Amino acid sequence: MRQNKKLKNIGIFLLFGGPTLIIFSAVIVIPFIFGLYLTFTNWSVATGDSTFVGLSNYFEVFTDKDFLTSFWFTIKYVIACLIFANLIAFFIALALTSKINGQGLLRTGFFTPNLIGGIVLGYLWQTLFSQVLPYLGDQYGWGIFEKSWLGDPDKAFWALVVASVWQLVGYLVIIYMAGFASVPKEVIEASSIDGANYFQILRKIILPLTIPSIIICFFLTITRAFLAYDINLSLTDGGPYNSTEMVSYHIVQKAFLSNDYGAGQAQAIVLFMAVALIAITQTYILKKREVEA
Repeated sequence: MRQNKKLKNIGIFLLFGGPTLIIFSAVIVIPFIFGLYLTFTNWSVATGDSTFVGLSNYFEVFTDKDFLTSFWFTIKYVIACLIFANLIAFFIALALTSKINGQGLLRTGFFTPNLIGGIVLGYLWQTLFSQVLPYLGDQYGWGIFEKSWLGDPDKAFWALVVASVWQLVGYLVIIYMAGFASVPKEVIEASSIDGANYFQILRKIILPLTIPSIIICFFLTITRAFLAYDINLSLTDGGPYNSTEMVSYHIVQKAFLSNDYGAGQAQAIVLFMAVALIAITQTYILKKREVEA
């Protein structure tokens, strides 16, 4: 009887969970294992030949100056996106959770950019930075916009940050608003009665109680910024002079255009480990603050 029940439970699990497991294995697990295997070979897609090369691809990762340059550029990009996207989203969410008119319309407006694909978003901002803003700069004497930002390495970096933050903010706003909604109003009212001003309430009550939302927003910003590829491709295409080549873009170029799949996959594994380490560390640090709060 017990064995029949156990077999029935296994059958139900396979019926409902089996298709999901098959798809997950086919899309995630098997490609990951195959990609890990490729890092130990010099496999060529053109010929199909592969030779076991041990850890040489991993050694090449740390001697590839272009990879290290693109990785450092990506770190700066991630930091800029992390700061600006979360600050802007935090204060927009704070404003939207106060009693203002048209909250629903504003929420929809801020969230809409997140629905635009990275390729379309990149070409949209490319038109703005290379045609619309230079035209307005010439017409109204706005020196900062007189020339295309995409032709200057420093300004091209900020063009990427502006476009990415614009896309990301709306999604973060929704998460922060959910965090603010969970803050008990009774606590805020009691602190007001006790004489606390708005900034004291924000620092001592709202911020500590919204740490879970901050953890999620930081995690999403870090992972999405590190893995950004489509906006890099469509907005700057790594230019000018490869100065805005981010690490994901470099890996794709290495693997698919240079036909060096082993080295490209090794770089992807190193990137995966770095992002996982940074994301876990950030979550651990903020979780400690959540417990203390």
